[in-house]
Amino acid sequence: MAVKIRLLRMGKIRNPQYRIVVADSRTKRDGRAIEYVGIYQPKEHPSVIEVKSDRVQHWLSVGAQPSEAVQRILEKTGDWQKFKGLPAPPPLLVAEPKADRKAVYDAESQAAAGVTPAKSASKKAEPKATEAKAEESSDAGAGDAS
Repeated sequence: MAVKIRLLRMGKIRNPQYRIVVADSRTKRDGRAIEYVGIYQPKEHPSVIEVKSDRVQHWLSVGAQPSEAVQRILEKTGDWQKFKGLPAPPPLLVAEPKADRKAVYDAESQAAAGVTPAKSASKKAEPKATEAKAEESSDAGAGDAS
């Protein structure tokens, strides 16, 4: 049986996402796979590439042939160089981990609560205090005159 390591397409019409699979070469592109060994999402920035390196090495060692696209992916992850005994490639770009939405919301709400009410309360309190002092002084002045 001829075994290939190739891409199985998933996802939406303009948002392809692929699984890297080991399959019989005679099966359909999206047909039954022997084993799933990774994922590839080209539309993300940077592209998401996750490969089970030990399983890929096993399948390459027993004679599985990668498709051209999968070979390029394996060259980027360094699995192809490891199999061929070549020097490793430079590391892949990795996306920054996404911030926890709840933590971001809490931080912004505390910042807003700490800044906005204090400013508005202090601005409102100062005019009232100055008005009260002015009234007291005018009342005191009017009381002295009578």
